[in-house]
Amino acid sequence: MLNDTIAAISTPLGEGGIAVIRVSGEDSVTYVERIFRSKTKLSVADTHTVHYGFIIEPASAEKVEEVLVTLMKAPRSFTMEDVVEISCHGGIVSVKKVLDLLLVQGVRLAEPGEFTKRAFLNGRIDLTQAEAVIDLIRAKSDRAFKVALKQVEGNLSKQIKHLRYILVELMAHVEVNIDYPEHDVEEMTNAFIKTKCDTVMLDIDRLLVTAEQGKILREGIETAIVGKPNVGKSSLLNELAQENRAIVTDIPGTTRDVIEEFVNIGGIPLKLLDTAGIRETSDIVEQIGVERSKTALAEADLILLVLNSNDELQLDEIALMKQLADKQTIVILNKIDLDRKLDVEQVLSYFPQERIVELSLIENKGIEDLEKAIAAIFFEGKLESSDLTYVSNVRHISLLKQAKRSLQDALDANEQYVPIDMIQIDIRAAWEQLGEIIGDSVGESLIDQIFTQFCLGK
Repeated sequence: MLNDTIAAISTPLGEGGIAVIRVSGEDSVTYVERIFRSKTKLSVADTHTVHYGFIIEPASAEKVEEVLVTLMKAPRSFTMEDVVEISCHGGIVSVKKVLDLLLVQGVRLAEPGEFTKRAFLNGRIDLTQAEAVIDLIRAKSDRAFKVALKQVEGNLSKQIKHLRYILVELMAHVEVNIDYPEHDVEEMTNAFIKTKCDTVMLDIDRLLVTAEQGKILREGIETAIVGKPNVGKSSLLNELAQENRAIVTDIPGTTRDVIEEFVNIGGIPLKLLDTAGIRETSDIVEQIGVERSKTALAEADLILLVLNSNDELQLDEIALMKQLADKQTIVILNKIDLDRKLDVEQVLSYFPQERIVELSLIENKGIEDLEKAIAAIFFEGKLESSDLTYVSNVRHISLLKQAKRSLQDALDANEQYVPIDMIQIDIRAAWEQLGEIIGDSVGESLIDQIFTQFCLGK
């Protein structure tokens, strides 16, 4: 399949100013030339040049589209194959006509992620860089985008390769001593194993320290907005989302289901869940909404408990505070522009002062305080420095932990003076587990699984 020439639409479907159809493979220039007419033939043109012309129907020579064609010859392309990109008008009909003409010539429609998969298989990028391409596309904040960009540039790859190099040196040393035991000084070999394993484990720990923050930046914080009906939950969602995402009325019980919205607060991506007001109700539809609210409450990483400072605490709110006291909760005292009737001391008996934020959506007060409170919970008050390499992928985190366990097993065996050929098994296991991160030792099924997550045309 790597010898096939593939094509796909690389821009979102729908109407737009421009659309791009990408073609990659050793015969891509030949196939495009069959339907493209310009002053210069692509087969004799220089690489990385753009050509104006028309897409034609070969049989009738009828003009189909006015286009710009960009030529990138191997190996100086993303896939390291000949790549041709056709830029046409961004209408559904025009894009389909151009793509259909290519497919008629014998070009195969690309599978999801196949362009990036070819870049990986052809050695242009490793697996961490390929996976970072997905993160780059799906980034929900500037911070997440920068983290993904650093991984695309190979920051994590370089560190993993360095750790594997240390382990290769260690394995080579052990192999020499296995082959030539008469020259081995056992104490020196045991000390060497301990030094190298400790060094690699320390670096793995440094990477794992960033894992929680990296995962948050990559996936967002699942945040449930809870409270009794009509305290301002939907208004808060709309304010954070900067649009009227949820219906807001003075009628209690307006929100009947869980509404989801991704927002970016101070560089922190939140997956906001606006829940139905939790209360006893005889309305069957509202009861379903309340049950879904309770489920969201149990699964959320962060809970924003909204209270009306213009109203006295109700029994169901006190019960809710007791339930949430041990969870990652920020209490929002809403409507502070009105006279305060709520007993703040009662709230303080369940939550510390730093977890309480006063808010007025009418006067646009308190949003910055909410940002600081969230950062204090998940980032100890601030995000780490921008040059730090974050580990954000669950697969990477799991493999780093496995490699650390393998090295710990090697150290334990080393302390018990187990024969070094047995210790070598654990060291090699760690080396292979680190290799799985960058794709040096990974099965074909996993590769296919990773690249099917990509969108078509990437």
